[in-house]
Amino acid sequence: MSIYKKEKSYYIDYYAHGKRKREKIGPSRKLAESVLAKRKLAMAENRFLDIKKASKTTFYELCDLYIELHAKPNKRDWRRSDLLHQRRSKEFFGNARLHTITQEQVEQYKAKRLSSVSPATVNRELSSLKHMFNKAIEWGKVEINPAHRVKKLRENNARLRYLEKEEIKTLIDNSNATLQPVLVVAVSTGMRRGEILNLKWRDIDINKGIIYVLRTKNHEAREVPMCDTVKQIFIKTEKRPNSPFIFCRKNGKPYGKLDKSFLQALNKSGILNFRFHDLRHTFASQFMMAGGELNTLRELLGHKDIKMTLRYSHLSRDHKRRAMENFGLQMDTFWTPTSKTNFFDSLRDSHNSLKNKTL
Repeated sequence: MSIYKKEKSYYIDYYAHGKRKREKIGPSRKLAESVLAKRKLAMAENRFLDIKKASKTTFYELCDLYIELHAKPNKRDWRRSDLLHQRRSKEFFGNARLHTITQEQVEQYKAKRLSSVSPATVNRELSSLKHMFNKAIEWGKVEINPAHRVKKLRENNARLRYLEKEEIKTLIDNSNATLQPVLVVAVSTGMRRGEILNLKWRDIDINKGIIYVLRTKNHEAREVPMCDTVKQIFIKTEKRPNSPFIFCRKNGKPYGKLDKSFLQALNKSGILNFRFHDLRHTFASQFMMAGGELNTLRELLGHKDIKMTLRYSHLSRDHKRRAMENFGLQMDTFWTPTSKTNFFDSLRDSHNSLKNKTL
């Protein structure tokens, strides 16, 4: 058994079942050593697989297989997530055989994507790539996940843009009839855009005033109470006989992301540097400024860790000022007019006395 380099790639050379095997690994000697060690172990345990046959699967074939066997049966938004991520990775990796894709190439993909999109987007694409290769290993298509040791980028999660009440009204007034009810539900519940657009009639109970969010980011269902405004939206929304979705087109298909309508509403309202997800921040901020409790907010947003909720608990300057004014009024109840006057007179006299001694 040996490792040798030809041009820019390393190869492993070994015998299995009396036949000589040669495999092209890639530019990493360390990876070649790791693969050769696995081949040795497999043969020692009498479970050697003909790698030449298993490695015929191409990246395009894996992408298609992943969509059919995993994404479609398990994910409602697979078109907006996995299919979009695959489009980018296909452009980079092409139709290469799976066993030829290396960790170094995944690092190169990560660097290239970072030059044009945010760290958060790159991380989502890396997660998708890692999961595809994990599935490929389960399905016997490849033995090594080249994305396994590729570290995710540090994300800036400190951005907490939110709207004041006047801005909320302006944005809703400047939205079209399709977008308006979606915006109201977003700022009144803190639900994510995907959660709202994927709502079905079976997911709400008008009588109890509860929205059942069944498919969430952390895969845990939660219940969100409705305010009267949200109830009225659901009551007045027309049901399509050909669709289970609440917010959908005339043909019964759910709306897309509504990006174009949302951007038009922002431009009309003069609101800058604002994303749809910031409506979730808006709900959380307004909830806390209305006197809401932090742990209740955590449950409404569906956070497992209270640390995530703390990001949303900030308050506006006006609210802090009003809170301190109210606090000051409460503190004033401890004083009688006479005692308050005497205290400040005494404080002034002490200050003057100290000043004269200094002089």
